[in-house]
Amino acid sequence: MQASILAAYGIVADECTIQPFGSGLINTTWKVIHGDKSYILQRINHQVFKQPEVIANNIRYIGQYLQQHSPEYFFVQPVNTLDDEGLVITENGEYFRLQPFVPDSRSYDVVDDEQLAWEAAKQFGRFTRLLSDIDTNKIGYSLPDFHNLTLRYQQFEDALKKGNKARIAESEEMIFRIRQYAYLTDTFEAIKQNPAFKIRVMHHDTKINNVLFDNSGNGICVIDLDTVMPGYFISDFGDMMRTYLSPANEEEKDFSKVAARPAFFKAIVSGYLSELKDELSPDEIHHLVYAGQFMVYMQAIRFLADYLNNDIYYGARYEKHNYVRAGNQLALLDRISEQEGIFLSAITTPDRVV
Repeated sequence: MQASILAAYGIVADECTIQPFGSGLINTTWKVIHGDKSYILQRINHQVFKQPEVIANNIRYIGQYLQQHSPEYFFVQPVNTLDDEGLVITENGEYFRLQPFVPDSRSYDVVDDEQLAWEAAKQFGRFTRLLSDIDTNKIGYSLPDFHNLTLRYQQFEDALKKGNKARIAESEEMIFRIRQYAYLTDTFEAIKQNPAFKIRVMHHDTKINNVLFDNSGNGICVIDLDTVMPGYFISDFGDMMRTYLSPANEEEKDFSKVAARPAFFKAIVSGYLSELKDELSPDEIHHLVYAGQFMVYMQAIRFLADYLNNDIYYGARYEKHNYVRAGNQLALLDRISEQEGIFLSAITTPDRVV
């Protein structure tokens, strides 16, 4: 399989060293070493991304735009095939792409210091700023309704009607807690009606491992652009809050370890606004804390809905896995909400972390 894929790029597999690479959960990734050149080969998960061509077109258009308007920005452009195509489509309907491997770069899976959070936030902010004038009508939706909180809440309510009755009964307390935060959905609906919230090209998956760093810890660029599509800033800023604030990730079963660290919030704000302070409207800046509540709440809803639906989307590595994940996210939502005043005060003084 890999031999025929690489042949489409004019690369002989027998001349390569091919090894699994990275920690991504969606696509399958290999590092390909061919002489003095290295590449990243990916099989796109067609079960998640129903239209891989949309992804390829988005990345091509964004790459062309950046080359024209911001040629100094380091953008990882996929390699075209010998037939000048951005994807290889096999007879079995699988989709593959090849990208250059960035030498002297590294990524992180854990945000363990404030400077790292600041640098990552700056990189995502820069990516958005450089694309602020792009025609969003030419960017397709690789995952339609991905961050549509109203739809996710409706899917949760549907799970309560049609899901596993035993699981619904044992989740009564968590269901009550989710409904207590339903006002966050109302705020999202208000945002969609507010012209002060601009539709921009957003990354939509701002985990720390989607930023490349050099060996000195400076950001190089953002990567993994499959989820890049039009949306609101709350998606990117909120996902940074969701994944950077707590020293414990969403898999932690001991919820006492879940925290929302104010210093890390300040670092995210500072890094993000260092690029976007003149781009975001006052209304948008006023919703920086809401962004985190929005993303954490949506993830809690999705985990619990999946649990009630017998784990048909995320799957489960152990009994009650998604129930635990939902509880973890609700604990983080509580921590953020309890410290909302502290976080709001940090927005007024977003000094750089040193």
